[in-house]
Amino acid sequence: MCLSLPMQVVADADPTGEVAIVERRDGEELRRERVNMLLLGRQAIGTWVLVSLGLAREVVDDDQRALIEDALSAVQAVRSGSYDAGLHFGDLLHARPQRDGP
Repeated sequence: MCLSLPMQVVADADPTGEVAIVERRDGEELRRERVNMLLLGRQAIGTWVLVSLGLAREVVDDDQRALIEDALSAVQAVRSGSYDAGLHFGDLLHARPQRDGP
């Protein structure tokens, strides 16, 4: 299984913009990678992108990134045995079911 992680563009790695340096903080750890930007083109420093297997796949805004970070937090909580649906997905617990059609 592959997960795409939100990472922030911090530098261009070559003059063409085909490769960028991106990073994300996971607790105390700073993860930094060189990623291929061919699907997106050169992005401004500070832009958040979804990265999977060394490839930037999609630009994400702050709202999308917050949802992804919440989901990643829930996965980490499941792995550590501290998952609480109300804490991680409280918005879904109180959502009204959607109906298809009239």
